[in-house]
Amino acid sequence: MISLRNMLAAASVASCMTLLSLPVLAQDFRLGLITPPSHHWTQAAQSFAQTLNERSEGRHSVSVFPAAQLGNEAQMVQQLQTGALDMAFLTVAEVSNRVPEFGAWYAPYLVDDIDEAAALLRSDAAESMFELLPQQAGLVGIGYGMAGMRQMMSRTPVNSPADLQGKKLRITPFDPIRDFYAALNTAPTPLPLPAVYDALANRQIDAIDMDFDSILIFRFYERAEHLLISNHMMFPMVGVVSARVWRNLDAEDQALITELMKTELDQVIETFRLQERDQEAELRALNITITEADRESFADSVAAWEAIWSEKSQSLGVLRDAVEQIRNP
Repeated sequence: MISLRNMLAAASVASCMTLLSLPVLAQDFRLGLITPPSHHWTQAAQSFAQTLNERSEGRHSVSVFPAAQLGNEAQMVQQLQTGALDMAFLTVAEVSNRVPEFGAWYAPYLVDDIDEAAALLRSDAAESMFELLPQQAGLVGIGYGMAGMRQMMSRTPVNSPADLQGKKLRITPFDPIRDFYAALNTAPTPLPLPAVYDALANRQIDAIDMDFDSILIFRFYERAEHLLISNHMMFPMVGVVSARVWRNLDAEDQALITELMKTELDQVIETFRLQERDQEAELRALNITITEADRESFADSVAAWEAIWSEKSQSLGVLRDAVEQIRNP
């Protein structure tokens, strides 16, 4: 005679086996970012969405919301923390607002050029920094992307960084970048990217911190005819998933999302790396004034920045060691 206990145990096993045999629920993920549809970051997000849908045989889809449709990056991070937003491509600058260690990425002259920037973003040191994200920011880091090296463009002549003193200079509104330009004695002025062209035209700002790609796409050279090629800072991006959402994914889906998103992000790195020299040549062919500057030109500002951020980010030394390994393998 079968006891009640045995009957319940058998029912429990049967129930578990039924659950295990059920297919993983389909999910429509939402991915937010601030760049316009034409930008390489947005195109990578769209490619990731298509590939995930194909590789999951239609079980999963991704709706991409470019151009800050879901809010600015700070608002998107809040949505990621609650699970209201599933994924995002974020500037590392925004991440540094939550996890100051990430401010090390904006060390002036951390790398010499875009090739070193690409290699550093692909390093083990870069990957290890993701360990800080779940507890401190409620995010899971998947991989890095980037934009090009940062340059300066001005409405008025710039023969050296000293000519920017006192000028209203557009920045992305994050502490590491603000601290660098404050040390340069400019007036750092946060503005969203779509507002920059008109702000230059209306003389609300005098100069901008920008990469070659955006200068060309948005034709900023029409309103600011003086380019200072400085390569003073790299500009990383990170692909993240909400930690709340990540916990509810099975290992197979986590592995699939990681593989596909990292592939697209790495292609972003390679796209910017390969196009940088051609874009510089394109700008040099325009009827604009071009001056060059190096680390020595910014020596005082670099020293002031490092005095602040060496206290805030222990990762600065880790990244510098990684750069040395890249230079001397």
